[in-house]
Amino acid sequence: MGKNQHVTPKNGKWQVKGAGNTKATKIFKTQAQAENFARKIAKNQKSELITHNRQGRIRSKDSFGNDPCPPRDKEH
Repeated sequence: MGKNQHVTPKNGKWQVKGAGNTKATKIFKTQAQAENFARKIAKNQKSELITHNRQGRIRSKDSFGNDPCPPRDKEH
């Protein structure tokens, strides 16, 4: 399983950052663009996509790993 991917705000833009990384993988103008990019990475690495709001709090999580007991996803 790869690193979880975080979509977080940065200076009025949105960054995609792997868990534990100090630098952003890529920076986008919109949150939607960042989420699409991070989703592809998370699917490829079988990890989680964690999206934060403008205040930096976790807004949503999507798991793309092999969870033996997955929760019922009410968001998607």
